[in-house]
Amino acid sequence: MAEAVTPRDEDYSQWYQDVVRNGQLAENSPARGCMIIKPNGMALWENMRDQLDQMFKDTGHENYYFPLFIPERYMEREAEHVEGFAKECAVVTHSRLTQDEEGNLIPDPESELGENYIVRPTSETIIWDTYSKWIQSYRDLPLLYNQWANVVRWEMRPRLFLRTAEFLWQEGHTAHATREEAVEEAERMLDVYATFAEEYMAMPVLQGRKTESERFPGAVDTYCIEAMMQDCKALQAGTSHFLGQNFAKAFDCTFKNEDNEEEYVWATSWGVSTRLVGGLVMTHSDDQGLVLPPKLAPHQVVIVPIYFDDEQRTEVLEVCERIQDELEDQGITVKLDADDTKQPGWKFSEYELRGVPVRLAIGPRDLENDNVEMARRDTTEKEIVPQEGIAQRVSDTLDDIQQSLYDQARERQEDNTHVVDDYDEFRQVIGRGGFAWAHWDGTPETEARIQEETSATIRLIPFDRDEHEEGEDMLTGEPSEGRVLFAQAY
Repeated sequence: MAEAVTPRDEDYSQWYQDVVRNGQLAENSPARGCMIIKPNGMALWENMRDQLDQMFKDTGHENYYFPLFIPERYMEREAEHVEGFAKECAVVTHSRLTQDEEGNLIPDPESELGENYIVRPTSETIIWDTYSKWIQSYRDLPLLYNQWANVVRWEMRPRLFLRTAEFLWQEGHTAHATREEAVEEAERMLDVYATFAEEYMAMPVLQGRKTESERFPGAVDTYCIEAMMQDCKALQAGTSHFLGQNFAKAFDCTFKNEDNEEEYVWATSWGVSTRLVGGLVMTHSDDQGLVLPPKLAPHQVVIVPIYFDDEQRTEVLEVCERIQDELEDQGITVKLDADDTKQPGWKFSEYELRGVPVRLAIGPRDLENDNVEMARRDTTEKEIVPQEGIAQRVSDTLDDIQQSLYDQARERQEDNTHVVDDYDEFRQVIGRGGFAWAHWDGTPETEARIQEETSATIRLIPFDRDEHEEGEDMLTGEPSEGRVLFAQAY
């Protein structure tokens, strides 16, 4: 039996955990900082993965797979990269266990590997060592590859989906003959992420580049999409990195250009993770539980039959199955719940908690009137609709839910985004939650001071600075090239 959901305005953090738990998405693992993704959560992630995978392939990318273990010496070859990840790495030093004199399991001293292996925090190093063998000529370029994998980054303050020691993700790694091609690739993949977030997750995002302090270790530039959650904090929902030639130089990855001159390869990497599931929860769900956009919901429709004897059961199920077929012919994913061990009221509550966008209920009275009760999860509204034309009616309703969820999230973002010039006003905006466009003098010292005093970070520098006039830093009064986006973030 599901527990009650804590109201958002009472304890937002607990509300999030309640929604994840009651929505049957995930639970904590016995391994600290890790999570067990349950079937409903995995089905949601698979829908995200499958759509993104097709979008990657539509832009010319192919999938491959690299090992989970990375030789430690590879991590050492790109100085900024190893410095950025050193505190998060899990290290394998032995190949087996043995028992000590008291019968306790310990690493077998005789099985020490001699070379330590890093459990993959990201794959740039091992991939670029391999690319140096694959690439000889400009004819070998570009390489447009992606892998779906798990990674480990030791996390001290875990939260299901948002921050866990192990998580699922994809990481694209591409190689190019020119700087221009690599930058174009990094920007194109950021656009793919933004399109996916807005059209499938119904989650509006802002695009821009990160400051030097927020940049991916080893990157020349990091581009990002940022979304606003219901508590008005920011969530970094995807990143794309222009790596320049840093990794190519570290791993001596060169090619002969058309003039037979040797050059270093230009690189990108880009990724999103199961953090998107957490973003989806915090963008749309309510005090009743999970709310899912129809384009990603594991089941878009659930049909609950209602009957009181065997004769009614046969008649009701016959109609339910016919409607199920009509919906599936429209490409709608449907679950018909004919489990006799659960009462209809229990099922209604369960599927509400799981966020199924549309619920249809059909009983003996509905058969007499050729009707169906239809309930929307996003508004919890119910209406009686005719069975005739039900497939088109449901399809239209799903489209409306998808758009309505996006519109609500967009309105929230706009209502809680402010342009500020005064530091006191800035602190008020950040204190009550929201995005703030404000001038910044471009120095890491000012950036660090603002973060220390307000817990707000620079989420992005907009690509088009022309839209934000030059001015003065709200804190130091020093010249600013344009406004940047500040917010507290997950």
